[in-house]
Amino acid sequence: MKVAMIGHKDFPSRSGGVEVMVGGLARSLVERGYDVTVYNRGLEKHHNVYDVDGVHARRVFTLQKPALNATIYSFLATFDALFRGFDVIHYHAIGPSVPLLIAKIFGKHTVCTVHGLNWKVDKWRGFASRYMKLGEKIAAKYADDLVVLSETEWNYFLQKYDRASILIPNAIRFYERHDCSLIREKYGLEQGEYILYVGRISPEKGTMDLVEGYRKAKTGKKLVLVGPLDDSEYCRAVQQLAQNDPNIIMTDYVVGDPLKELYSNCGLFVLPSHTEGLSLSLLEGLSIGARCLVSDIPENMVVTDIYGAAFTPEDTDDLARALERECAQEYPDAMRQQQIEYVHTNFEYDVMLDRYEEVYHHVVGDPLTAMPSTLKKKKVPAGAKA
Repeated sequence: MKVAMIGHKDFPSRSGGVEVMVGGLARSLVERGYDVTVYNRGLEKHHNVYDVDGVHARRVFTLQKPALNATIYSFLATFDALFRGFDVIHYHAIGPSVPLLIAKIFGKHTVCTVHGLNWKVDKWRGFASRYMKLGEKIAAKYADDLVVLSETEWNYFLQKYDRASILIPNAIRFYERHDCSLIREKYGLEQGEYILYVGRISPEKGTMDLVEGYRKAKTGKKLVLVGPLDDSEYCRAVQQLAQNDPNIIMTDYVVGDPLKELYSNCGLFVLPSHTEGLSLSLLEGLSIGARCLVSDIPENMVVTDIYGAAFTPEDTDDLARALERECAQEYPDAMRQQQIEYVHTNFEYDVMLDRYEEVYHHVVGDPLTAMPSTLKKKKVPAGAKA
């Protein structure tokens, strides 16, 4: 089966949750025998058509202006995909899903995965917000199958559009714990002596809230912000605030063993999001046994269950109190191990792949009679061991 994916920024990349999810899904589908092409944003000299790990990548032109970037890219990617014989065109996120309607007019089978209701995001206003709502409406009305990441989104589409969607939570490949080595040499970090954030430096992620809350708190720990440093006004403002505090480290983009070490040895992992789909960085932190503190939006709370503390979103005073409280307490090894087992059971990667294979075969009218994976486990109730 030939599958095209449209909506992410780049491949391979860890610049955001959509990019991580698309990259992992594309590679895994190739391993299962699919022919997968991913459409990346923006042309590069001598590097516009290439293969990585069996995945075909094609770059298409777009403008760098944020309000037009996804719009131009998704239309041009769709027009290209129409004539390459794909069985399924899989759109990721609601903004890039506007041209899904064109794919349907041309008789293409389509899937849309909603990675959060992006029009809620602080940085999108005016035209951009209205355009995302249009993408949401088109996906709800015209996608052959609509996939959501959380029960909150499932209820939203049912109530607003009378559309029954398919709930497929994000999942991850699990890390083994790594001792401090590379991060000690590069950043001067020691086990348990720092608070960690991993994600985009952008308004919807609440990164500025975390910096302000940290500066109000007395934790005795450093703050490490891991995420691409772009040229946005918000990112520059966070960098400027962080520069005034020697205990705040902004690492820029980190992957591989250094990232695994950062997760493995943090004293506390924090996700201060204003809005989310289903955070892969939160899953990664939970899966390695990190103590977690999150904003108490439904999309975070349904992931952490009983294995994380919470604070009121956008309330830096409450965040400061939560940082002091969580940093002062030991995390029992028994709870840590129980947390790891909970994530392994409820966010199993091969089960997610099974579900996407079901979706693809459903939209082309060739339903699967058996699951490709035999890793079928029942969900473990909160507080119970597998």
